[in-house]
Amino acid sequence: MTEIPVDAPPAERIAAAVAEHGEDEVVKRSIALLAGYNVGEEFLLYAGGTHAQGILDGAPPLYWPEVWGARALLTVWSDDALVAVRAGLGNQAWRVREMSARVVATRSLGLADDIRPLLTDDNPRVRAQAARALGEVGSADDRELVAKLFRDPEIDVRRAAEQATKRLAARQSD
Repeated sequence: MTEIPVDAPPAERIAAAVAEHGEDEVVKRSIALLAGYNVGEEFLLYAGGTHAQGILDGAPPLYWPEVWGARALLTVWSDDALVAVRAGLGNQAWRVREMSARVVATRSLGLADDIRPLLTDDNPRVRAQAARALGEVGSADDRELVAKLFRDPEIDVRRAAEQATKRLAARQSD
């Protein structure tokens, strides 16, 4: 077994996991991690780095392993992960919802119906990421829905909404 680069950025750690175990296995473990399953200490270190070591040393895991599972899917992918990402959009932890929405945007997953409800999420970071995701996977009809966020109390949400409406308009004219 090679040494896990726990101090490396997430994409580099996942690339190292792929080199060690193959992409199919890393995707499989990422899906399991996102779904809340224990995938072993080694993969937890690949996915979570030094923060994961804290959990292995006794810190409460909270929602972090699920977040790391979703984040790993930014680097590796299989359509088998779609169900887990969809479930992540409804996770009770806002960080999991936010990262799952980021995966939807990055992977251009056709989950607009699952993203729309997140535009009214209690957490502003989730609302902002939902707007970004709809900018990538939504339809022209979503411009009006996203534009409602122009009045959001959080500036980052307003910025994300503006960018998303521009992206939707650009995609419509393509």
